[in-house]
Amino acid sequence: MPSLNLPTWITLSRLLGVPFIFLFLQDPSDRHRLIASGIFLLAAGTDWLDGYLARKLNQITDLGKFLDPLVDKLLVFAPFLILIQWGTIPAWGVFLILARELAIAGWRVNQTTISGANIWGKLKTVVQIAAIACLIAPLPDSWQWFAIALFWCAVALTLISGCLYLIPFGNRSDR
Repeated sequence: MPSLNLPTWITLSRLLGVPFIFLFLQDPSDRHRLIASGIFLLAAGTDWLDGYLARKLNQITDLGKFLDPLVDKLLVFAPFLILIQWGTIPAWGVFLILARELAIAGWRVNQTTISGANIWGKLKTVVQIAAIACLIAPLPDSWQWFAIALFWCAVALTLISGCLYLIPFGNRSDR
């Protein structure tokens, strides 16, 4: 097994937030929702930190490129499951996101090298994080339309980024 460097440890630490998010959202009081959204945003912030450190310390590894998106998916799908349970978002919207993620993961298995995310994948991740944070935070009812709109933007960006990832456009190196 390859040795784990600092960026990879930070990636793995992101998983620690998932059980706490589940725990606090099981009793969705305003206080618990605020705590869960804080944990979620802190964990999501480590996604930027591990990438920054990997580049800065020249510690980009295939293990890190594999684990980072996997851990991101677990962090994103945990609150999505709770939001489905609450009836806040439809399961079919989350299914579209899941289908894209599985398709990309399956496609990557057959690749000889693992590429990092492109700009569309990064934008998709940022909008997903913003949507989840808004949906689980105790925002006033007047802001719910905004949170739901962010969710649907995340669904659209997820599908667009998936199509751009899978459809060959000549010899592109930015996928």
